[in-house]
Amino acid sequence: MAELSPMLVRDRTLQVVDFGGDGPPVLALHGHFGRARMWAAIAGELDGRHRVIALEQRAHGRSDRGPVSPNDYRDDVGAVLAELGPMPVVGHSMGGIVAFRAAARYPGLVTALVVIDSPVRNQPPEVPRPVLDVSGWPRRAPTLAALRAGIEAHGIPDAGYFLESAVEHPDGWGLLFDAEDMMASQRALVGDWWPDWQAATCPALLVHGADSFLLPTPMARDMAARRPGTTLRVFPGGHWVHDEHPGPVAAAIAEFLSSGTA
Repeated sequence: MAELSPMLVRDRTLQVVDFGGDGPPVLALHGHFGRARMWAAIAGELDGRHRVIALEQRAHGRSDRGPVSPNDYRDDVGAVLAELGPMPVVGHSMGGIVAFRAAARYPGLVTALVVIDSPVRNQPPEVPRPVLDVSGWPRRAPTLAALRAGIEAHGIPDAGYFLESAVEHPDGWGLLFDAEDMMASQRALVGDWWPDWQAATCPALLVHGADSFLLPTPMARDMAARRPGTTLRVFPGGHWVHDEHPGPVAAAIAEFLSSGTA
């Protein structure tokens, strides 16, 4: 596994995982509650074709905390690309919204978009529950298994995704993200992001899981139809479609980025 490396971004230290490999670089952005290392499977599938550089976004993982407004995430990406150079940006869920908002704000820095299961209207009725309430989740537990059980007791069928951020502290097992930060960040992302989606003019690939609980299929089709230069690829699976099918999704990303239109 590639190691975290610190990067000073807008007066905060954010962590980056450079998975290395040959090929032109792409910047990868995780979703809420995520970490940079979650892109390992996609990076492995793209090895030899693209070098994946994953940003651990503010208030997530080992990166510094700070304001968690949509503009803060967006401007962090702009600052990272200003230092690393223009490149395609891949984003999942919240990371996808950050990606296309960065493309709209910094068109010279985002050369292409890959948006994985991100709703452009992140609010009811299209998205019935855009905010996951984590305020009552356990802060500490005596074991990793106990932490899993404590999270799943709040109605989470499988806490595996969240446990990617679990570490052992001196007083027990806990998550790296702060619950209040995550609640504030999710609430701030509730809204209508159509203007940003349509203002980003670079080529885009929209990857959608047919059984997603967050991006309805009619919305995905509408996003592709209403934005020129957008290709929609639908795969079986849910919201974490790139984790469920890393090979086919990575192949679609590589095909898109090498098509001459990205």
